[in-house]
Amino acid sequence: MDLILSRRGFILGACAASVAAAVPTMADTKPALHVLKDPNCGCCSAWVEIIQAEGFEVTVEESTGTTLARYKIDNGIPQGMGSCHTGKIAGYVIEGHVPPADIRRLLQERPDAIGLAVPGMPYGSPGMGPKTEREAYEVFLIRRDGSTEVFSSYGAA
Repeated sequence: MDLILSRRGFILGACAASVAAAVPTMADTKPALHVLKDPNCGCCSAWVEIIQAEGFEVTVEESTGTTLARYKIDNGIPQGMGSCHTGKIAGYVIEGHVPPADIRRLLQERPDAIGLAVPGMPYGSPGMGPKTEREAYEVFLIRRDGSTEVFSSYGAA
């Protein structure tokens, strides 16, 4: 009887190990971010490159004018929170030059929110020039009711 249980245990253990090896872990997968941006915007492209270098899997869709503006409105970006590009990741909207660390924090904390925004195009934010010459800016959390609160702050360099 012990021999049968040992064989059965061995077979079950081998099966479990092979299944575990076949399933990728969260650490092995890159967060997928889809970005809508103007095809002529260099700072948007620079932000995408930074996000990719930080381990995000990014797809880009070129969009302009009213189509891009409508996308922002349809995804809950309040007036005054807009920027030059809009992304979506794991059910959240990422508006503008949001630093990768803030996106990771959002995905880790999973607040009940629409997403994050860096309004305008602050100099020294990711994709907008060197951090060493950064102007102060804030990253805002956009709540589902349209209200906002400061998620993180970056001081001037």
